[in-house]
Amino acid sequence: MTLALLTGCSSTPAEPGGSPDPAASTAASSPAASSAPAETPSATPAETPSTAPDASSEALTALNGLKFAARRTMSDYDRAGLLGGWIDADGDCEDTRHEVLNRDLDDVVSADGCTVDSGVLDPDPYTATTINFVRGPATSSEVQIDHVVSLGNAWTTGARNLTQDQRVELANDPLNLLAVDGPANQSKSDKPADEWLPDNVDFHCEFVAIQIAVKAKYELWVTAPEKAAMTEVLADCEGQALPTDATVAVGDIPGNAPAPVAEAPAPAPLEPEPEPAPVAPAPEPAAPAPAPVVPEPAPAAPGVPAGGWANCTEAKAAGAAPIYRGSPGYAPKLDRDGDGVACES
Repeated sequence: MTLALLTGCSSTPAEPGGSPDPAASTAASSPAASSAPAETPSATPAETPSTAPDASSEALTALNGLKFAARRTMSDYDRAGLLGGWIDADGDCEDTRHEVLNRDLDDVVSADGCTVDSGVLDPDPYTATTINFVRGPATSSEVQIDHVVSLGNAWTTGARNLTQDQRVELANDPLNLLAVDGPANQSKSDKPADEWLPDNVDFHCEFVAIQIAVKAKYELWVTAPEKAAMTEVLADCEGQALPTDATVAVGDIPGNAPAPVAEAPAPAPLEPEPEPAPVAPAPEPAAPAPAPVVPEPAPAAPGVPAGGWANCTEAKAAGAAPIYRGSPGYAPKLDRDGDGVACES
């Protein structure tokens, strides 16, 4: 599978900065303000980021065109309430999670055409490893769908100024989504570029360029440390482009559409044959009842408050995510894609 969404990254980028632990077109339409008071970023002298030696690139030009300001609070952040879950934008029965799995995995198997049952992530962009994905309560979380600009980071850098529809679009935008190694995604969490970069150094240029493209598309800003970290990475990314699929709609991802089939020529007319006498169809045999599916034993989970978790943000804050079907605290409302794993990304 070819994972590179962008082109033009020529040399090895800088080592990750911040956390020791080990993605949009600037021409997109401008988001309208929501009913909440809009916040206008403004830089103070103390926030002015330092600039590393420039390497000419579309990504660096776009970064320098972003507004920058301090990060806002996450005290009012409610991921499910403010940005919603996975949606089926094109009504083809395949929600955003499975659209992205279908895009990013090789050898995809889907029994019903709506959910991805198995496939191969080769390579995982964050760790450069190969992951054999199998859908199930105990295995789905091995490959997660990451918001390259995390929704928490987006909320603190301007997403609160978007309308609800625009926030749902942001949360389901294939430009901002990648199938990645589950543990790496959990390590990244809501961290910005100055606190987390992938272990796979060869993906740093693309990773930062995706974040810049998403922030430009939705008019989000960067903090001074975030801009400095991105600038440092791009200093080694001569000619780094922004993604070119920024306006691709969910469900219309390149590679998903079947190849066109040439229309067969009309056959020559034949002499009509006499119709045979109708024959009563034989009754169809009754379909056997499906064998019951016994889920794998779910791992233990931390203690759950009375009434269960209010949302995934609360569960993650308590260190209880992901939550498997059958585990304490699991609830269908937390399992947005119905794969038996709640709050997995």
